[in-house]
Amino acid sequence: MKKLNFRTDTQAGRSGRRLALVRPGWRIPLALGGAALALSACNVTDFGMHTGATTQGHDIFSLYQTFIYMVIVVAVVTFGGLLYVLVRFGRRKDDQVPHQRHSNVKIEIIYTVIPAIIVGAIFFMSVSTENKVDAISPNPSLNLTITAFQWGWRFTYPNGVSIVSQGENYPQMVLPEGETTKVKLVSKDVVHGFYIAAFDFSRYALPGFTNYFDLTPNRLGTFVGRCSQLCGLYHAEMLFSVRVVTPAQFNAWLSSQGKGATA
Repeated sequence: MKKLNFRTDTQAGRSGRRLALVRPGWRIPLALGGAALALSACNVTDFGMHTGATTQGHDIFSLYQTFIYMVIVVAVVTFGGLLYVLVRFGRRKDDQVPHQRHSNVKIEIIYTVIPAIIVGAIFFMSVSTENKVDAISPNPSLNLTITAFQWGWRFTYPNGVSIVSQGENYPQMVLPEGETTKVKLVSKDVVHGFYIAAFDFSRYALPGFTNYFDLTPNRLGTFVGRCSQLCGLYHAEMLFSVRVVTPAQFNAWLSSQGKGATA
């Protein structure tokens, strides 16, 4: 009769651990390769986010960038410690259980206080940046009214010049570089989302409520804007563009439109 070979639970557990503890030589290259692959999907400095074509947007980008750097530091410390343990103690030949401790008050205080400090810093920086972005200038260079409707936009300037969506012709909002524009945002019907990706800025246009905010462009160029809130059948057609020009070019453009003109 063939002899049956039974293994104890302890032996089975040891075998499972040996299978789990694969050779550590490839762990560090694999981790570094994964990190490189993740970083290759975005720019090393902007981490896939627009740097902000306005002063307000740049403040938002700076906050985001700071958060990413903080995440990188935390990740390096956390996964670096984990890799060290795997490499340092994964090569043991015996199955001796390491020395066990009930507690370590100093270490527990450290890993409680440090996350609390990080969360407090994140909260403080977020509130500070939000206050800067939401601040309204008492003396803006330009006052502009933006009206959202199904399914288009109307940009109304102080002298009565009005740029409005007409069929498939998307409107273009013109702003002066380096000067603060105070925007009054309203909606004629449903909720719309005023969103310019390059500005790192989005704000709701709400029916029955008026939103105010400042935009201070810091870069010349033309940028795409759209409605970011599903607002009906032709929501996808609520596109517009923003052209940032020099103050002299802006004044010339505004004068050329004529009082009360609709472009």
